[in-house]
Amino acid sequence: MAPLEPWEKVLVDAETFPNSIHGMVECHECHGGTQSPEKEIAHTDLIAYPSENPQATCETCHPNIVAHNEMSLHKSLAGYWTALDQRGIPENHPDVQEGFQNHCRECHATCGECHVSQPRLVGSGFIDGHMFNAKPSMTQNCTACHGSRVGNEYLGKHEDLKADIHFRQGRMTCVDCHTADEMHGTPENCDSCHAGPESDQLPPADHRYAGVQSPSCESCHPVVATGEDEIIMHQMHGSTLSCQVCHSVSYTSCDNCHLAISEQTGNPFYTTDSSYLTFLIGKNLNQSYARPYDFVTVRHIPVFPETFGFYGDNLLPEFNNLETWKFTTPHNIQRNTPQNESCNACHGHEEYFLTTDKVSPEELEANIDVIMDTIPQPITSSLQIP
Repeated sequence: MAPLEPWEKVLVDAETFPNSIHGMVECHECHGGTQSPEKEIAHTDLIAYPSENPQATCETCHPNIVAHNEMSLHKSLAGYWTALDQRGIPENHPDVQEGFQNHCRECHATCGECHVSQPRLVGSGFIDGHMFNAKPSMTQNCTACHGSRVGNEYLGKHEDLKADIHFRQGRMTCVDCHTADEMHGTPENCDSCHAGPESDQLPPADHRYAGVQSPSCESCHPVVATGEDEIIMHQMHGSTLSCQVCHSVSYTSCDNCHLAISEQTGNPFYTTDSSYLTFLIGKNLNQSYARPYDFVTVRHIPVFPETFGFYGDNLLPEFNNLETWKFTTPHNIQRNTPQNESCNACHGHEEYFLTTDKVSPEELEANIDVIMDTIPQPITSSLQIP
């Protein structure tokens, strides 16, 4: 996505915007400033990003959405702290917090960064002359931030790999599956709070795989999910495999993220040691009523013991408390994949499974519960499928 020109970032369409719902609100009611024809005076105390404080701006017209705003993972970034708190110790929290504020906080999205402008993380700037869009743009909002993994996978930007079938054949965008309720942190239906027999209620999500699956493949493909079609692999595996195990292809993994402050510019930056395509199946550590699978696709995440090394020594002393090969749901679904061509296209193929030899020695302890104990053996004539 090409960066916007400076004039494009601030352009307000004087013909269309004043006639829109938001255009009928005086500028200063959201942006502050001082009423004056002089630019310098008018911009005194200007609030450039009013939706940073939605209670003071957006809540006036959207009280129900803003009321749940703190529960949105886009707002809270709770998933980061769920992991960091388990890898760290309380006395190191201030140093990790400093690094988090410098490098990770900008990943959160405000109301305006989804509905009016591009996120600041990618340069900001209005998408359509300050017009508010009920549905975010897939390319200028969603994959502008979620591009290196989700965007590239879904849109088929990796060499020799097709775009996700939902995009290629259905031209589905992110919001076709990820609803406004999910993005806003608001309950969508009864199941959003009452997760099933194992729990009578569900607290706000503390990571993206908490609670019910929403969206889930099973929602649109119930016959497949219950093994009631004529495909024998669906009948055999049922809920023991996540759908991605058979229907995903290679996706991105990364190693060793380093955070630091540039000596030349004073700006925070990060680097990773490597980025590469993988496809690996491991054991499901997020097993629950909503995600009953025994085996799932796993992706290597780039955290390592010295990720926050710039901010202090040994800030993640409990690093091995969490795996580095994590449950993942790649957005590159294909109907036909190399591993689902036949039973023995997967069974007996060690290259598809997370085994000890594929894990760095220093990460073995962290991943011992994800690593496959054995791989499925080839189907032989003595082992007939009913």
